[in-house]
Amino acid sequence: MKILLLGAGAWGTALAVSAAPRHQVSLWGRDPSQAAALRTSRENTRYLPGIALPPSLDVLDAAPGELPALAAGFDLVVIATPMAGLRGLLLALRDCKAPVAWLCKGFEAPVSGPYGLLGHEVRAEVAPRLRSGALSGPSFAQEVARGQPTALVAASADALVREALVDAFHSASVRVYANDDLPGVEVGGAVKNVLAIATGLCDGLSLGLNARAALITRGLAEMSRLGVALGARADTFMGLSGLGDLVLTATGDLSRNRQVGLQLAAGKTLQQAVDSLGHVAEGVYCARTVVQRAAHLEVEMPISRAVVDLLDGSLRPQQAVAALMGRDATTER
Repeated sequence: MKILLLGAGAWGTALAVSAAPRHQVSLWGRDPSQAAALRTSRENTRYLPGIALPPSLDVLDAAPGELPALAAGFDLVVIATPMAGLRGLLLALRDCKAPVAWLCKGFEAPVSGPYGLLGHEVRAEVAPRLRSGALSGPSFAQEVARGQPTALVAASADALVREALVDAFHSASVRVYANDDLPGVEVGGAVKNVLAIATGLCDGLSLGLNARAALITRGLAEMSRLGVALGARADTFMGLSGLGDLVLTATGDLSRNRQVGLQLAAGKTLQQAVDSLGHVAEGVYCARTVVQRAAHLEVEMPISRAVVDLLDGSLRPQQAVAALMGRDATTER
């Protein structure tokens, strides 16, 4: 299989490294100087230091305008950019005959309406004929690149897209499950980043394991409510892209979103926390869009709302905790 990965960040590089021993894989980076450095050093020193690129992995530096013609020669195209880059690449690939999937997790910032869209909703606007889906699940790029055991979800309403993703990435170290509930998988991937910031804050304030367990559990309830309101199946949130990704991102110290919460708890400003990462923490950028979409659907998400207030600076860490603990008693549902 010929696979094109668009985006030479940590996750795109990791999947390219993982798939290259079995397939003909090409990795494209938007920055020509970065692509040249990858070809020379055979290592992504910024995003995946210490991980050697397989000799068979081809690194491309075509101009963005050349992507439609470039993609025509591949059996599968995978977009590995942050959420902000998805719309432009889907637009460029709108006539692509091969299946197209994305790795980014989150809601797009509002473009022409009052709220942002999930990936499949963006695709419906700009590339309605594209056969597409998402690859998601609990996965740190470093561990995938090192060949450590990982389970992912290939999500699409189109069986051909699911099969292409399974054929491309299922291996001895990566187990890929197919799922036709694309909205559910995408909501899980978006909301877990916001909840990971909250859990990092909880741990950074030394609130205890009881508090962490409560936060993750009630966060899962928020995620499920929003997903069901957007047409997802409730059972999806008990799987890899819901509970699995939430537990990993909320508790694993490789999680950038968790690190943001830890640093805010330590008294750093949001800008200081983001600057120290060197990578994108999607939860910072999509927290507001998650809450906006929930408000439009009249879905209650108090933890996510507290994260937005914390990131905006309208609540300090201890105030955010007090606001959540001071809510009226209610039933669990």
